[in-house]
Amino acid sequence: MVRSRRFRLVSNLISAIFTIVLAVGLWLPAIAQTPAKVPVVLDGQPIFQVSNSGQYGARERAEAIAKQLQNAVRADRPIQVEIEQRNQLPTILLNDRYLLTVTERDAIPGSTPQEQASQWVQQIQEALERAKTERTTAYLWQTSLLAAGIVLIAAALTWGLGWIKHRFFQAAQEQLTASTEADADRQPLRILEFLFKLVLAIARIGLWVGVVLYITNLFPFTRQWSYQIASVLATSLASPILTLSNNSYSVIDLVVLAGLLFGLVICAGIVTNLFRSRVLRYAGINRGAQEAIAILAKYGLIFVGSLVLLQVWGLDISSLAIVASALSVGIGFGLQDIAKNFGSGIVLVFERPIQVGDFVEVGDYKGTVERIGARSTEIRTLDRVSIIVPNSRFLENEVINWSHHNPISRLHLPVGVAYGCDAKAVEAALLEAARNHPKVLKSPPPQVLFKSFGDSALDFELLVWTKEPERQFLLTSDLYYQIYDVLNQKEIEIPFPQHDLHLRSGTVGLSPQVESALTQMLARWQNNGDRHSHTSGDGKS
Repeated sequence: MVRSRRFRLVSNLISAIFTIVLAVGLWLPAIAQTPAKVPVVLDGQPIFQVSNSGQYGARERAEAIAKQLQNAVRADRPIQVEIEQRNQLPTILLNDRYLLTVTERDAIPGSTPQEQASQWVQQIQEALERAKTERTTAYLWQTSLLAAGIVLIAAALTWGLGWIKHRFFQAAQEQLTASTEADADRQPLRILEFLFKLVLAIARIGLWVGVVLYITNLFPFTRQWSYQIASVLATSLASPILTLSNNSYSVIDLVVLAGLLFGLVICAGIVTNLFRSRVLRYAGINRGAQEAIAILAKYGLIFVGSLVLLQVWGLDISSLAIVASALSVGIGFGLQDIAKNFGSGIVLVFERPIQVGDFVEVGDYKGTVERIGARSTEIRTLDRVSIIVPNSRFLENEVINWSHHNPISRLHLPVGVAYGCDAKAVEAALLEAARNHPKVLKSPPPQVLFKSFGDSALDFELLVWTKEPERQFLLTSDLYYQIYDVLNQKEIEIPFPQHDLHLRSGTVGLSPQVESALTQMLARWQNNGDRHSHTSGDGKS
């Protein structure tokens, strides 16, 4: 689903670019200079070119001649084209009606107007006969069947291009994976996959554009559209749209330059991976230094290669100073976060507070550094989840690097035992559990600290050293398992939180004032009881 969505996105992007180019091309002929000669077109096929003649421009003459040819094709009478001399110039007549006069400007260099007129008469006769033939029912049915077959072939080729792309990408992926380490940066694979998808999208769009142009060129009623689209594309792609340092560049030039720069990035990535796997890996350098050297080599190749391409392209690098100043303003306002992360990435590469392969703790995340890019750093957590962290975060916030310079780290394991246990026996039991684990370093040796007298237990702390900080959680779990077994074997009790309540028995002494108040209260209750009994006796008598 994600791949198809990305493919549709690329296809839509290319279609948008094609539409923009086409729209730009529609404007370019309007702003271009008036050409010296304009072709006469019949059913989308140019027959010959005419130039200016007196007060009539070349475009006006070509449109008038084309309109008269269209009327002759629609007429039922036979086609008759002949030459007649008028005013010492050859004049071409179509069905005894004036068509055009061939002048010196119309004739190609090295030929006379008479020779040019004879050649045009033959071309006009053939074009009109062909136009009439293409309007017959038999031709239209035959052409429709051909167009349907072409559509089916194009659909099959579309599927075949996808199959070829899949097979070639698998082969390239296997070759690239075999030439690099298993845990190497997967960015070249992602770039290669994007490149294959981009080429596939361009090939499919180009295929269907070609099919549409070819089919519309088969029918005389739609051939004019094909001719106009082809003319617009040719004009728009070949016309200069950008001028730098007195050099003009067309859309084709810019597309070729963009393709060369993109290929340069791909080649730089491949060369860097080969340099990392074939040279740096056997140079005895740690993984972090290998990654730093590889990143510097990659960006160095891209920078130098870009300068060389631009120079070979004929672009003066000094003319880019204005563009660079404009970009600096854009970076200062809209791209400051990207610039900050990019600058932080350069600092990380040179200063190397973190390196590829280090086990770090950033905020709530703990994991191994897999890649240090220009903008972000990839961290693979213990759950095998990739976290993309902006480079600026490593310079702005506190980062715990368990592997920095020396990967040996000490782990603290708190243990509580019940009151009444022998402290020396507890120490011996904890040291025994630590020494029996193969991942605990013998030097520095494990230690046991008597921390405090707790509310419910005697608090101890076991200190052990390890050279694999990324496995500290597994090591801690294993040690707690062994500590539990050793304490049970030595009958050392592990307490649970408890509270003791002590009660005392005895007499309660009262002050004289309290005794007097209690005596008076009892006397009142007694008098009230006697009165009630006397009243009840009188009533009965």
